[in-house]
Amino acid sequence: MSDIVRKRRVLIVGAGGFAGGWIVEEALRRGLDVWAGVRASTSRKYLADERIKFVEFDFDNPASLAGSLSAALPEGEAWDWIVYNLGATKCLRFSDFDRINCEYLRNFLQAIKSSGKIPEKLLYISSLSAAGPIAESDGHPISEEDIPQPNTRYGTSKLKAEMLLHMEGIPFIIFRATGLYGPRDKDYFLMFESIGKGFDFSVGYKKQLLTFLYITDLASAIFDALEKAPAGETYNVAHPGVYSQKDFRRLASLEMGKRLVIPVKVPLWGLRIVSAVAEKIGVAKGKPSTLNRDKYNIMAQRNWSVDVGKARRDFGFAPKVDLREGIRKSVEWYKQEGWLK
Repeated sequence: MSDIVRKRRVLIVGAGGFAGGWIVEEALRRGLDVWAGVRASTSRKYLADERIKFVEFDFDNPASLAGSLSAALPEGEAWDWIVYNLGATKCLRFSDFDRINCEYLRNFLQAIKSSGKIPEKLLYISSLSAAGPIAESDGHPISEEDIPQPNTRYGTSKLKAEMLLHMEGIPFIIFRATGLYGPRDKDYFLMFESIGKGFDFSVGYKKQLLTFLYITDLASAIFDALEKAPAGETYNVAHPGVYSQKDFRRLASLEMGKRLVIPVKVPLWGLRIVSAVAEKIGVAKGKPSTLNRDKYNIMAQRNWSVDVGKARRDFGFAPKVDLREGIRKSVEWYKQEGWLK
């Protein structure tokens, strides 16, 4: 009798978020044995496939994490891969960035070790914001070799999380992702919604170089890297196309059938004031504001172009969806779901 080959096991932490649901779907498509790591309160709307197994984590109770991991698999067994997608992009208090993006990761890594569930590789979803505005003067594509200089609390917390991985002794891969978009995303949806109403808001008068990555291209790249890339490496991931806000407006208005969209440029000093006010209103309401002082620094950065040569070399990174097709797919989904009229 021939031996039965066991499916590779993957645990996806933060599976309930925008990217997480798509990562789970890609794992299932590849025939992996999939566990979704979620909070008890996490919506499972896009995690309905009966093949998905769930692990509930309480990151505010670090002592419980090892127990949750141990209960999910028999003693002596571990996941082949872990994808750590948990994180916060906006917070009510700046200190929450450190708590959610750094402390939660530290607690999880220690729980992996104490429970004996160390994987072959753990892939951490970081952000291009961890690099910061390091190529503003000459506009060169941001490389993994550039020395990070994050200028936001969010980017700093992501860089600190990356440093934790280097210190904890668990085999890791880091993805510094550029702007992620696609169906189910709520952040870029605000831009589509504004363009649908006939207005396109941009910031500053100096041209901004923008990069994007369609969400299924991220999901595919994750598992390509886990299969092929060496541990201990950091990769920038973005579609190689570089665009301006005008390019985005033109493509979005074309797909949405808007003949007239008025571009509205907001000076940086004006955005700074609006961001500070919006942040204070969010604090008063007890709800994080999408626009805040941290977000201002991200929007003020002029160069988001990315060198993806290292990812191409190490695991064949080749995004399939360019911005035009990605916008078409996104708008189509938003209309089907009633987000856009």
